[in-house]
Amino acid sequence: METFEQYLDRTLDDQVRAANQRSEHRLATEPHIIKAHYDAKLRRVIVSLSNHAWFAFRPEDAQGIEHATTAQLKKIEISPSTFGLHFPLLDAQFDITALMQGHFGSRNWMAARLGAAGGASRSKAKASAARLGAAGGASRSKAKASAARANGKLGGRPRKLAAK
Repeated sequence: METFEQYLDRTLDDQVRAANQRSEHRLATEPHIIKAHYDAKLRRVIVSLSNHAWFAFRPEDAQGIEHATTAQLKKIEISPSTFGLHFPLLDAQFDITALMQGHFGSRNWMAARLGAAGGASRSKAKASAARLGAAGGASRSKAKASAARANGKLGGRPRKLAAK
């Protein structure tokens, strides 16, 4: 009969083996970081990828490094998985896949930075910003639902007056 400790050891071994397999698959199928540095002249973090592509972004567009000095940005470490960037002087981490998809911070941080996308442009970036901005204001709290119902009973949101 297997003891509880043996069960835990076996379970942990299975989980580690599965995690290693997922990591090997990701390394084989997705671009990962080979080199990263901050170019002060261009004011960009530049990442060299395993597929020979480069990815660059402005630090002011990324949560946790938006107010960093050049000295703080010069110190970049690549995570052991080679999918992450770490700025140790700022305690900020980023996943390269998320960065390439345009995710430079938490949902709330991105929504606050982007807000609602105005204008008539139909670009993918503006549409993405609009969705993210809308998601930032979408709350599902009981208090907000109750307030919305009460406002609806009073006739809803007041109409805007036409400009004269």
